[in-house]
Amino acid sequence: MSKQEIVSDWFYQYNHDVYHFLVYYTGRRDPEDLVQEVFIKALKGLDKFSGDSSPKTWLFSIARNVAIDEIRKQKRRGIDQQVDLDEAYQIGHHDTPDRFVLNDERNQELYQAIHQLKPNYKDVVMLRGIKELSVDETADVLGWSNQKVRTTYSRALKALGQIQGGFHNE
Repeated sequence: MSKQEIVSDWFYQYNHDVYHFLVYYTGRRDPEDLVQEVFIKALKGLDKFSGDSSPKTWLFSIARNVAIDEIRKQKRRGIDQQVDLDEAYQIGHHDTPDRFVLNDERNQELYQAIHQLKPNYKDVVMLRGIKELSVDETADVLGWSNQKVRTTYSRALKALGQIQGGFHNE
């Protein structure tokens, strides 16, 4: 199988996961160009993929780096492209069960709270809590030990609970 065929297969399997991850991570209303960048980088770097982790976790590692770079670019340009969660999921995603679940007020608060977390907490919450990666997969994406993933995730959930408590007390 050629490199293009491998990455093409991965695109069909994982593009929605990468898309949703980038929506959550960057808050962008149009992450399609970032999704494309992720898969271009995967194609160019396929020789570096050792197969120690799943293609999905490797793609999430690339997506995380692309998202971090994009956020830095936005800050330099002074651009804020964040959108409300329900608006982000309506773009290109009509009549999906996710759309109906994610439109409620509590999930709006959760989305806002996640974006208030420090970067390490945000990363682990997005991967473990939202994308439902295992501890091993999350450790692979972040380049952390399993213990660091568990500890940081626990602390992040505690911080998230404190932030959300603040929303309810307003």
